[in-house]
Amino acid sequence: MADDEYTELVLQVVERIPAGRVMSYGAIAEYLGRGGPRQVGTVMALHGGGVPWHRVVAANGRLVPGHEVEALRRHRGEGTPLRGDKVDMRRAAWWPDES
Repeated sequence: MADDEYTELVLQVVERIPAGRVMSYGAIAEYLGRGGPRQVGTVMALHGGGVPWHRVVAANGRLVPGHEVEALRRHRGEGTPLRGDKVDMRRAAWWPDES
């Protein structure tokens, strides 16, 4: 399980993702230089309710399993580029150092 420091770091990154943009679980882990997609997923599953959780997706653009309907509703509301029921990662992916 993720430690408190890692949990806080993941949540801080997720809070910075702009509306209409996304990061994959793996991209968050890569940015932090710690953990991997599964560790980020664990943090999000246990502690992600207070941050824009829908902006964290699988690397292929798949939405949060079990929460697809709500995530899709939120993405449409934010104008996130979509391809069917997935996020268009080529257009929507964001990295924290972008302006």
